[in-house]
Amino acid sequence: MGQGNMAATYTVVPDGSVTTPQGFKAGGLHCGLKKTTRHDLGAIVCEVPAAAAGVYTTNVFQAAPLQVTRESIAGGKLRAVIVNSGNANACTGKQGEADAYEMRSAFAEAIGVPAEQVAVASTGVIGELLKMDRVRGGIAELPARLGSSYEAADDFCQAILTTDLVKKEVCVSVVIDGKTVHIAGASKGSGMIHPNMATMLGFVTTDAAIGSEELHKLLRQVTDVTFNMITVDGDTSTNDMLVAMASGFAGNDELHAGHPDYAAFAEGLRYVCEVLAKAIARDGEGATKLVEVQVRGAESDASAQAIAKTVIGSSLVKSAVFGADANWGRIIAAVGRAGVPVNPETVDIALGDIVTLTQSRPVAFDEEAALVYLKGDTVVIYVDLHMGEGSATAWGCDLTYDYVRINAAYRT
Repeated sequence: MGQGNMAATYTVVPDGSVTTPQGFKAGGLHCGLKKTTRHDLGAIVCEVPAAAAGVYTTNVFQAAPLQVTRESIAGGKLRAVIVNSGNANACTGKQGEADAYEMRSAFAEAIGVPAEQVAVASTGVIGELLKMDRVRGGIAELPARLGSSYEAADDFCQAILTTDLVKKEVCVSVVIDGKTVHIAGASKGSGMIHPNMATMLGFVTTDAAIGSEELHKLLRQVTDVTFNMITVDGDTSTNDMLVAMASGFAGNDELHAGHPDYAAFAEGLRYVCEVLAKAIARDGEGATKLVEVQVRGAESDASAQAIAKTVIGSSLVKSAVFGADANWGRIIAAVGRAGVPVNPETVDIALGDIVTLTQSRPVAFDEEAALVYLKGDTVVIYVDLHMGEGSATAWGCDLTYDYVRINAAYRT
């Protein structure tokens, strides 16, 4: 799926946002959780109970907001999600749980919806209690900041950022049953990023008519080939969450696997999630370039995914890309330790158009051309195993001096 495969069935909406789909409002403000004056509290609200789905971190230590959100989404419907940055509310015990539930109930009361239809998300420093007096004050002001304008959506995007340098958002339109359906997303993530959901928060809105079970099934499938295929530093966070809400306002017949336009909707959703995933990888803490690893010819897609994630997560590969060093030996070493079948006699490796290995044998290449390529903004590493039809793509970034600087003083 995606624009690389024949004609895309979706259209990118310039300046689209999470409020472009019918039925949604958003907003954000600064309530004082961050030491700077950047926004740190935001929300997305749907006019009606939206079909809802969620995907969460695999980390054993799961932050209090995840428990609250799981409970809310279990009912299949959401009216809102409230998010704070600057504090993860993770590893905070019973008080942290109570604070997460209070965030839910307080915002539900503020906008006049049932508490069980509100999700909660938090991101920031682990192990510190929320300053609830500031959160309460922010929640009281937030309803007045909600709107359907691009500016309101931008306030939300700003409110969910931590060490991110840029906001991450995208919107597409798809024709379903002759009606225009919008799918939009916003996310945050920069550090503590690793496959199996990372320190990232993602929010998808759509005005398509689709049931919560079908939405969850599709969201899981799409997550496996987008958000679960990125890494920045190999650390999986305690707070990762991806929430999708569907208002149904587009008026299409309810989507299901047998619907003639189901594939078009799935392709649009995948594109939205892939754009957000790549934006997180590109905005990795201290990163100077996006790195993409494309694996082909594996025994299965699962094997290809394992290899792609191993290569993209290799500190040695990431360091070589940062230094513009065409050290293909680090790549093949990562391929060989991925824990899946590999024929050591049939591997091809290329850096962009520069072939460095054919049938596991070195190929003479122009080192100067490789240096110029690796100094570019985007580096694509191709690996072909010549063993089967399995394929996968993973995304990450280079490992720089700034990554250490940022994380050496994260709490200060």
